[in-house]
Amino acid sequence: MRRLPVIAIFDIGKTNKKLLLFNEQYQPVYEFSTRFDEIQDEDGFPCEDIDHLRLSVFDLLKKALAKNEVEVKAVNYAAYGASLVYLDENGTATAPLYNYLKPFPAEITGQFCHVHGSLEKLSLETASPVLGNLNAAMQLYRISKEKPVVFSRTRYALHLPQYLGYLVSGCFFSDLTSIGCHTMLWDFQKNCYHSWVKQEGFDEKLAPLQHCKHTVDANFSGSSFKSGIGVHDSSAALIPYLVNFHEPFILLSTGTWCISLNPFNNEPLTTEELKKDCLCYLSFEGRPVKASRLFAGHEHEQQLKRIAGHFQQQPEKFKTLLFDPVVAASLRRAEQEEAYETPVHTSVFDRRDLNDFESDTVAYHRLMMDIIAMQKRSTLLVLDKGKKTKRIFVDGGFSHNNIYMNLLASSFPGMEVYGASMAQASALGAALAIHSSWNKYAMPNDIIEFKFYAAMQFNEL
Repeated sequence: MRRLPVIAIFDIGKTNKKLLLFNEQYQPVYEFSTRFDEIQDEDGFPCEDIDHLRLSVFDLLKKALAKNEVEVKAVNYAAYGASLVYLDENGTATAPLYNYLKPFPAEITGQFCHVHGSLEKLSLETASPVLGNLNAAMQLYRISKEKPVVFSRTRYALHLPQYLGYLVSGCFFSDLTSIGCHTMLWDFQKNCYHSWVKQEGFDEKLAPLQHCKHTVDANFSGSSFKSGIGVHDSSAALIPYLVNFHEPFILLSTGTWCISLNPFNNEPLTTEELKKDCLCYLSFEGRPVKASRLFAGHEHEQQLKRIAGHFQQQPEKFKTLLFDPVVAASLRRAEQEEAYETPVHTSVFDRRDLNDFESDTVAYHRLMMDIIAMQKRSTLLVLDKGKKTKRIFVDGGFSHNNIYMNLLASSFPGMEVYGASMAQASALGAALAIHSSWNKYAMPNDIIEFKFYAAMQFNEL
């Protein structure tokens, strides 16, 4: 019996760790997944269990390779960014996989500014808001000052997607989609590592830079295949859209972070935009992608727990709740508009009294309206000034949320808003990135399904 050729993609999120197998038409054929608890770093702050992660990668790949009905032709990796794995000469981790949400010491920031000058200027040049540990370069700087022994033992600091690639292939690489993601490493004007990175000698701690289309020959558990070098998950999620669409669009990639990505906005970042959490990514083609970030998925998760607890409901109930324009109109009439000069990271709902709502349905509509108010401010930051962009594609968790999608469409009445449905956008993007290395067919143009949401004038009900 002919074995089915597949590509295996590791999709590593903060919560779920998956290995997905796609056939040559990029249809999912198998999924393996695992979850495990965080551990604590030396300061007692939660962090990824790097040893458990390493063993899980080996275990999941062995399971995939053991399936007799498939032949794994290639493997690639999509993972969250802003996380560095520090490895010694033998490829052994020299430090924990620190959490990017860990507070950054003010004294280290002050020391940095004393040596390298204004963070505001550096932010503009590297298209990175000042985010502490969310700036991977600042993680590396902190290690170099606080833990010089760890720093000296570190041969390579790999971003998480490239660490996964190293585990399977044994090869060390850096990739532009990770380097160009709010790291403060990349000079977007000169298209190279920033001068401060070289002054600190960090370029010697970063593995050789390679294009994310690159693959190497790998052997694992008696099987041979092509191994990619990994892609930052937000950039990976954009790849299927860039492959299929050439007219301007915004991709709103939703998850823990909701990131509005506009690959067609070439306007330079301003200081004001940086303060509002705008940044630039580098696409898999190496071109700047203007983006704005919002911690809306996290906010939704926290407030949903509050609603469910107060009204004694299961959180799962709200996944299938349908948009009620009458409820929304009533809430809109009752609300007092609150204006913010900058996007906020916690919604107005955080300050609302749940006793003011007659039901969980009304409370949830109010939560989603507050989140959409934040989302509108965030997405408008990347809309090109000429307003040539007429489409918003939404993928990820919120694309299946009927209330979110209807409210978003009503917030952008001059644009076409679509909920996009495809099998695992980040994983699929990572697969498409190395298409030519394993797949003899042309790239498919039907891998994304869309649902159109019309703007609803519920304000007038």
